[in-house]
Amino acid sequence: MAAIINFVFFIASALLSLLWWAIIISAVMSWLVAFDVINLRNRAVYQISTFLDRVTGPVLRPFQRIIPPLGGVDISAIIVLLIITGIQRFILPALQFALLNLVG
Repeated sequence: MAAIINFVFFIASALLSLLWWAIIISAVMSWLVAFDVINLRNRAVYQISTFLDRVTGPVLRPFQRIIPPLGGVDISAIIVLLIITGIQRFILPALQFALLNLVG
């Protein structure tokens, strides 16, 4: 049973890491598009951008509704990255330890 708990928490941590990187890449791509370094008329760029928006949008939108842009800069991605890091470093290990102690 302990192996299953460890595996579940490994998968959860890996998914959070992938989401973390997706948010970073999405932010960098939005800056590159805004400064006209890359163009969304390029099919590959458009598909990557659309995929990243669909992956990160459901996580970022609730924070974007609550947190207004500061001087035109959207800091909701930074807040979400901090929350993901906190979950990975503090909540997941504590929860994993607690579940492993319950199992024995």
